[in-house]
Amino acid sequence: MSDKTEATGNEADLANDANGRPNPRKVREGLVVSTKMDKTVVVAVIDRVRHRRYQKTMQRTRRFYAHDEKNEIREGDRVRIAETRPMSRLKRWRVVEVLERAR
Repeated sequence: MSDKTEATGNEADLANDANGRPNPRKVREGLVVSTKMDKTVVVAVIDRVRHRRYQKTMQRTRRFYAHDEKNEIREGDRVRIAETRPMSRLKRWRVVEVLERAR
């Protein structure tokens, strides 16, 4: 019986990520379209989805407000953003890394 309890304990540990969260935070990649605000960038994330009825692949664009602490990101950069606590009325994401700089 002790083997079963140890196994369930290990499964619970495996379910938590490195930060001790039971569910991992969402991560998206997108293109920076605006840097006009202080410590905030607007990131356009393009998702490819299939239409329910016509099965045609469409592009859906969503714009996320992300926190950029050092104001180092420029328009046109490709960035990775991660979900975080609410920082303002619209800002619920933060910039994790710059994948590609704008040319």
